[in-house]
Amino acid sequence: MFPRSRLPPRTLDGLAVAVGLLVVGCGVLPAAGPTASQVIDQQARNNEARFTVVNVDQRVVAAVLAAPRTSLRRRFPHRGAPPEPKIGVGDSVVVSIWEAASGGLFTSASIDGIAPGSHSVVLPEQMVGRDGAISVPFAGRIAVAGRLPLDVQHMIERRLAGKAIEPQAIVSVSKSVNNVATVTGEVVKGERVPLSLKGDRLLDLIAAAGGARSPVYETSIRLSRGRVTGTIPMEELVSEPAENIYAEPGDVLTVVRTPRTFTVLGATGQNNEITFPAAAVTLVEALAKAGGLQDFRSDPAGVFLFRWEAPAVAAALGVKPSEPGPDGRVPLVYRLDLSDAKAYFAAERFPVRDQDTLYVANAGATELEKFLGLINGLTGPAVTGVVVRNATQ
Repeated sequence: MFPRSRLPPRTLDGLAVAVGLLVVGCGVLPAAGPTASQVIDQQARNNEARFTVVNVDQRVVAAVLAAPRTSLRRRFPHRGAPPEPKIGVGDSVVVSIWEAASGGLFTSASIDGIAPGSHSVVLPEQMVGRDGAISVPFAGRIAVAGRLPLDVQHMIERRLAGKAIEPQAIVSVSKSVNNVATVTGEVVKGERVPLSLKGDRLLDLIAAAGGARSPVYETSIRLSRGRVTGTIPMEELVSEPAENIYAEPGDVLTVVRTPRTFTVLGATGQNNEITFPAAAVTLVEALAKAGGLQDFRSDPAGVFLFRWEAPAVAAALGVKPSEPGPDGRVPLVYRLDLSDAKAYFAAERFPVRDQDTLYVANAGATELEKFLGLINGLTGPAVTGVVVRNATQ
């Protein structure tokens, strides 16, 4: 420092004013985001809880991992294989009728394997009309919509009794527009897939449509059944057999490509929106993907993950929100203190979710460095002038 007697009074007064202004304004220095202490202090302002900061430890990790996930099995109650399909309007039906002897209403050539003297006829294929019926000679209009083929057979036999010689009927559905499910979206070929009598599961339908075109961890499956819709990541559909439920007639299965991302901000190697590189990403992997913490900027005790958390997880953590967020979710900020070695074990298990925001705060020394830099920028010219003047005297 220069002796006070060597600095002009006006210079000293100017320096004092500059330093005073900088001290007052140090709280508004340019910054990429809040410090760790500011995040913690801002969780409650004016006695109004805006969000809650939760320190990540093994207990918190266990609560997050135990969070209930979306489930098609719960959304659509499991009923096993669907019942035998019934005939519907628009289906194509073929009716075959046999008589026990010749001379009856339906005389035709004998059929191999049938006793001599038996005769049959195959009626032309016909579509079930809007009235839900088909026509059978000498039996009139037969209401078939909503009935099983076996039930229709018995109806035809009763109608022909007394007219034909011991009639026997067989009814088969040659083409059904009702016992189908629609598969669309990110599949090789979207189409209406006929359902087999044994029952088809959701993955069977996707395979019948040529399979999904996007990676499994970027794909979601949306099932619409009547007025109910449920969505599940395809990874869970593949890994959890119980979620691979049976399809039912009229189901619409949409394969959606939904690349999952998380955003990284603050004192890391890169600030960017990062796509999930795998099906699951932990907090440690997310930090590594972002280039890690910057040595001369980051505060290892100020790693924060911002998330709209499920109400069940918030309740398990003892958080009671003042106001619900989107879909009833709760605003939580998970804090990870990497200055504690035990935190790395928790971070290895803590899952990062889609749309999470990861923020690393600047260290306090960084803010001090900015402050000193500004002081140097303001006082440097004055001090330099004094030094030069003194050197020439």
